[in-house]
Amino acid sequence: MSELTPTRGAWQAVHIFYAANPQPLLVRCVRPLIASLEEDGLLAGHFFINYWLEGPHVRLRLRPVTPAAEAEVRRRTEEAVAAFLRSRPALYEVDSGFLNEFYNTLFDIEFPEGDRAAFMGADGRMNLRPNNSFSWEPYEPEFGKYGGPAGVELAEWHFARSSDLVMDALGSMNLHLRTVLLGTSAQLMMVMAGVFLPDREELGGYLDRYYEFWHRAFPGTGFIGSSEYDRTYEQTAPGLARRFSGVRAALGSGETGRLPAFLAGWAEHCRELRRRAEALAVGGELVFRSWDGTRDERVTDPAVALPLLLSPYMHMTNNRLHVTIRDEAYLAHLLGRVLREGAPGDAAADPAGAGVVGP
Repeated sequence: MSELTPTRGAWQAVHIFYAANPQPLLVRCVRPLIASLEEDGLLAGHFFINYWLEGPHVRLRLRPVTPAAEAEVRRRTEEAVAAFLRSRPALYEVDSGFLNEFYNTLFDIEFPEGDRAAFMGADGRMNLRPNNSFSWEPYEPEFGKYGGPAGVELAEWHFARSSDLVMDALGSMNLHLRTVLLGTSAQLMMVMAGVFLPDREELGGYLDRYYEFWHRAFPGTGFIGSSEYDRTYEQTAPGLARRFSGVRAALGSGETGRLPAFLAGWAEHCRELRRRAEALAVGGELVFRSWDGTRDERVTDPAVALPLLLSPYMHMTNNRLHVTIRDEAYLAHLLGRVLREGAPGDAAADPAGAGVVGP
């Protein structure tokens, strides 16, 4: 790094425990906080995810523009979060109902053995942090999942765009309505997957594998079904097939301006994301952890690297939308099936306002 290039600050990670729909927290607190920090030249990166460990919470990651800005970024973050929690506290307590059982089931699945003592109480159940609280935690990027340091840096760049897109949608669309939420998620999945995997057969196979991955990941829980998915297929498929055909036609022709504005911008971002990922692969900069966790694997073929990256990219956008894993699997199942069974030459319908009926 040259002397003219300043060193960026370290990522700061605050976990905000909020046992309610995170929409008001994101729209009324996180989005204006990020905007003010960026306006004052204090921020070099940002993103958020929703998470469940030790209770439902938002993990907000902020990267100060320089080390000297770290203290001010933390101060303003604490001030904004504390003020929001005072004015709009979450009223539901996780330990009093179904969600406690749900999160303990997730805990058992993701921590079947080892690495769980720090999160477990004497009763063998997952610890819960106090509702309406926040804490600073270490930022631990997932190098093995995103392709090593270069891949993580690309993911962080992408996550800022994904986070902004979702917060803008939460502030302007009726995402509290299930059909609107799933319709929005389906369209974003269509665009990202269609950009990364434009071949129809390859894309259909990928979506089927994506569904099967979640189905295998949660065996015997009832979270991921299949028979109920098929019961809604006849009702949902015609409109969804036309929309998917329209999206793929716009992507294939390069005429993304035919898409609704929020999809057109997403498509252009995904094109740039794909271009950068391909360049990293060809340059030998992507190193993934093997599925069994025993070794690192350098991936230089974009045809191999792109599906590896597409899955966590797509999943994390759904996570930000607060789409459940069950619904994400449902959408992958529907999209894969309409891609296989829909008429390849269907005329494109206007994708705006798409809705998806849930099981």
